[in-house]
Amino acid sequence: MQLLIGYILSALFIFIDKADIFLLPCPIKYLIQFDCPGCGFQRSLLALISGNFSESFTLYPPTIPFVISFISGVSTTILKGNTDTKLLKAMYIVTGIIVSANYIYKIATYQL
Repeated sequence: MQLLIGYILSALFIFIDKADIFLLPCPIKYLIQFDCPGCGFQRSLLALISGNFSESFTLYPPTIPFVISFISGVSTTILKGNTDTKLLKAMYIVTGIIVSANYIYKIATYQL
C-alpha cells in the first residue's frame, strides 16, 4: 500500500512539474493586449501547489485568499452548510478587494 501511495505521489509531482505546458492563454490579453485582473493566477497556483509560496505570492498575490475562499465555499456547499453566512460573504469581499488592489497596483506601477 505504501508503495502504491509512493507511485501516485511521484506521478503527481512529475505532472505538476510539467503542468506549465497546459496553461491556458488569457483571452482578454489576446484580444486587447492588456492584462486582466486574473492574469498570473495559473502560474501562481502551480507555484503554490509545488510549495513555492514566495514565488506564488510574487506572481499573483491574491492566489492564497482566492484558494481559501474557493475551498470554503465548495466545502460549505458540499456539506450542505449555510451558504449565507457572514463569514463566507466577508471572505468573498476581502478576496475581491485584494484582487482589485493588486490590479490597481499593477496599473499604477506600469507592470501591465
